[in-house]
Amino acid sequence: MEYRLSAITLDEASVVNRSRAIEQEREVAIYDLLDDNQFKPDGSPGGPYHLTLGVEESRLILDLRLEDGSEHARLTLSLMPLRKTVKDYFLVCDSYYKAIRTAPPYQIESLDMARRTLHDEGAKELQARLAGKVETDFGTARRLFTLICVLQMRG
Repeated sequence: MEYRLSAITLDEASVVNRSRAIEQEREVAIYDLLDDNQFKPDGSPGGPYHLTLGVEESRLILDLRLEDGSEHARLTLSLMPLRKTVKDYFLVCDSYYKAIRTAPPYQIESLDMARRTLHDEGAKELQARLAGKVETDFGTARRLFTLICVLQMRG
C-alpha cells in the first residue's frame, strides 16, 4: 500500500488575506510535498490520502480522506507547542525579506540560516506532535510546517 499524500488543501475558512509572497510559499510547499512525501497514519491500511489542513481556535485540524473522497481520519493537534517557533519564524522571515532589499550579503545569509534553523525546529516539533498518530519523514514534516505557518500568516 502507498503511504503518501496525493492531494493537499488548506481549509479556506482558516485562510486570511495572503500576499503574493505567502501564496508562493504555499504553492511551493504543496508542489514539493506532492512530489515527495511519506505520510503513514497509525493503523491505516494504506492510501494514498487527500489532506485538508485547517486551524480552529488554536488547534490544527488534519482531515484525511482516501482518494475516492471517503472519510479516513480527523486529527486535532494543539498548536500551543509550536506557537513560539512559529512566532520566531515569522519575525526572522520578516527581517529576512526586508534585508533582501538593502542589507549586505553576510546579513542576508545570517538571517537565512536563522530562518532555516527555526524551520527545522518546527518540523521536529511537528514530528513529535504527530508521533503515535502519523509517521512522516523529516522533509514531509518540514513542508507541513510551512503550510501550518501559511495558515497563520497575516497580510
